[in-house]
Amino acid sequence: MHMRTAIGGPRVKRRILGALAATLVAPMAAGLTTVAVASAEPARTAPVATQAPASGITVQRVDWLTDRRVAVWINSPSMGTPIQVQLLLARDWNIRPDARFPVVYLLDGMRAQDDESGWTLNTDVEAFFAEKNINAVLPIGGQSSFYSDWVDQNNGQNYKWETFLTKELPQVLERDWRSTSTRAVVGLSMGGTAAMFLPARNPGFFQFAASLSGILTTTTLGMPEAIGYAMQDAGGFDVDAMWGPPGSDTWESHDPYLLAEKLRGVSLYVSSGSGSTGPYDQPSGVPGVSTNYAGMGLEILSRLTSQAFATKLNKIGIPAQVVYRPSGTHSWPYWEFELHQLWPQLANTLGVPVEKPVCSAAGSIADTAGANPWLGDCVTAEYPVAGGRVQDFRFGRVFASEAGTFPVGGAIGGAYQGSGGPAGPLGYPKTWENGTPDGRGRFNHFQHGSIYWTPQTGAHAIRGAILDEWARQGWEGGPLGYPVLDEVATPNKPGVVQGFEIGALYWSEPTGAHAVQGMILGKYGELGYENGWLGFPKTSEIPVKDGGRFNEFEGGNIYWSPLTGAWPVRNGAIFDAWKEAGYENGRLGFPISDEFPIEGGVRQNFQGGFVTRVGDVTAVTP
Repeated sequence: MHMRTAIGGPRVKRRILGALAATLVAPMAAGLTTVAVASAEPARTAPVATQAPASGITVQRVDWLTDRRVAVWINSPSMGTPIQVQLLLARDWNIRPDARFPVVYLLDGMRAQDDESGWTLNTDVEAFFAEKNINAVLPIGGQSSFYSDWVDQNNGQNYKWETFLTKELPQVLERDWRSTSTRAVVGLSMGGTAAMFLPARNPGFFQFAASLSGILTTTTLGMPEAIGYAMQDAGGFDVDAMWGPPGSDTWESHDPYLLAEKLRGVSLYVSSGSGSTGPYDQPSGVPGVSTNYAGMGLEILSRLTSQAFATKLNKIGIPAQVVYRPSGTHSWPYWEFELHQLWPQLANTLGVPVEKPVCSAAGSIADTAGANPWLGDCVTAEYPVAGGRVQDFRFGRVFASEAGTFPVGGAIGGAYQGSGGPAGPLGYPKTWENGTPDGRGRFNHFQHGSIYWTPQTGAHAIRGAILDEWARQGWEGGPLGYPVLDEVATPNKPGVVQGFEIGALYWSEPTGAHAVQGMILGKYGELGYENGWLGFPKTSEIPVKDGGRFNEFEGGNIYWSPLTGAWPVRNGAIFDAWKEAGYENGRLGFPISDEFPIEGGVRQNFQGGFVTRVGDVTAVTP
């Protein structure tokens, strides 16, 4: 139940939370702010096989955001919708292409967003895991869900997160992303609660579990009401839709305190602050009270429930690393700090090195890295790939080949990796990353193509005849603007198409590469694109009189003018008659309708008349 901002909600809500914080902080300051640790050596258990697979687990889409950060949309049968999961791939993902890696799930808090995890929005998690030999998995979305299977749909959501995380997602991770069944889970706030009950409810699935400021007793007096209030405040969710009415068996089966016995054999880490002002808080005028009133009250609740949970673990003889921080509120800087602190225990449990290996750059790669400090430090040694050499750094890679030595990183690095890297169709980079003349974007040129990026369009590769035509028209400064999609094969005819800001470029072997844009593209789409009777374009847009334009296609032309809009004329008798009359420059002018049936034949209307074809007779009527 984390707060993304320091203070939120109406003034009365702040007063309530402030009063709660003020009444609870005094006794905590008196006796509960020392670091208390109930510790033991991290428990180690043998990994177990993934649970019985669900059917129909398919991937809708994959976007490479950087060379080792990937967004994967998984079609979830249980939730009936695609779920986005972002992956931070292991340090050795590139240097050891046959290796498989353990997994850590990073669970978000109550206000989880639908587009990006709070972990990547608010912490250094991407840089931190760049040197770790583990696949970090960040589920996206799940606001107020507690990452559980709900008993009812609510607020437009069909939450079945436990099923997704434990039965559906592992299939994709192990099948497509070189992941093992050795797993950890780390959650904050709402995610911290789930990080404790998910291992208990799914024995053997996780070998390590960490709760950072989690609410670890959910059924004690007043807690269901507090959770319900937080869920309503965060996103308008009805708590009864989650686990039914408070006091039900479903509530009890999701309470970490009541499930504690089932955590035996899992390496556990539990932490919370005290709620008082800490190093990352803005002090208020009251000693020990920060301006983050909501975060103060929530952290006190976390501290109290974590203490109760840890006490029970100790009583039943389950070892855990329990860390009570002397200060700190319910906010992201403390969770980032705690992730760094728990790493050695997590790494030892999953059997990966705590520290990154010693590495250094040499030769032209060292020179290039030195000239590009944004790359950060190296995380691997130099290694051969596809006729050249490469070395991975914290924020990108450096490639050395006969084309030269150049860095590639960020979204351009993601698009490059997604296209196959140097072994793919682009080959090696042959320029540094450069800014475009209009100041909007950036690009790298490669041996066999280019990748262009803007904040609005993302990064997309362009190559071959499509690149040549785009360049002929003026690159990003031409009529098409920047690419907005990757090149894809046309579905039913041999060819390719690529989308741009203001149109598309089509290519086929017989016709070459040509652009279609604006209302002409709209009309082309109405008629089925290349699958319709028009086929592929044979020209890009050509200007004609009165500001008009047209494209020639295999089966006819589409004409547009400001007065008439866009209309096609099919190759054949009507087109030939219009041609004889002088096209749009003749007495008929531009077309103003599609060809349509009449008794015994067809007709098409033009500005100055119409053309009919009945049987073998073609007639032009002014």
